[in-house]
Amino acid sequence: MAGRVTGKLALVTGAAQGLGAAQARILAREGARVLCTDINGAGAQLTAKAIDAECGAGTAFAFKHDVADPDHWIAAVEEARDKLGGLSVLVNNAGVGVRGNIETCTYEEWKRGFAINVDSVFLGCQKALPLMRDHQPGSIVNISSIAGLIASDTMPGYNASKAAVWMLSKSVALYCAKRGWNIRCNSVHPTFVDTPILDGMVTASGKEKSVVMDKLARQIPLGRVGEPDDIANGVLYLASDESKFMTGAELKLDGGISAM
Repeated sequence: MAGRVTGKLALVTGAAQGLGAAQARILAREGARVLCTDINGAGAQLTAKAIDAECGAGTAFAFKHDVADPDHWIAAVEEARDKLGGLSVLVNNAGVGVRGNIETCTYEEWKRGFAINVDSVFLGCQKALPLMRDHQPGSIVNISSIAGLIASDTMPGYNASKAAVWMLSKSVALYCAKRGWNIRCNSVHPTFVDTPILDGMVTASGKEKSVVMDKLARQIPLGRVGEPDDIANGVLYLASDESKFMTGAELKLDGGISAM
């Protein structure tokens, strides 16, 4: 089924690599025009250029964007207005891991994790909604994690920040619905996915990537680590009108972990 988001105007954060780049690509392939934002502006530009090469000039644009900065969000929304002509899909994808258990996680690392993982989602929803109201139907997709639903003793900062994204998404969904706006908000909860964030885990372990990946795969009932397109396909569904009756919900893309 081609053209699943034809005519949609999308902003994807963290689009320089990994999940964000995959999400931007699949939205563009299915008919959306996309603003790729990232604090790595050069990386976002490369993603946009690759999309234009595949889907045609003027399909994608890039913007250097610190998602934890309110002024950057105001500028990003204005960039969407200028380059795309509006905004109907917001994908709050940018995020970081938060190192350390409850005794070893530093306060600085905790604050950084919440700034990038949670403050960015709050700011994105807040600053984008006025423009999205003019381009309904709209969809906000917030990338949380299965770690926002299932805790671990080794990553309280990541657990807590991703759980906050989960509940914030529900609040935004209810806010929009109670005002009669056709703007939905849902969260996505991936398990381990082969992205640069996972590369950081490999580096910290001091082991070969294949060894770490095999260990992670054994924790997943389907027996493999996720691929970026596994998550991007879920984002595509939530961005499309196929999910028009879905809001305030969580989409678990976890290979069965949460079923155990």
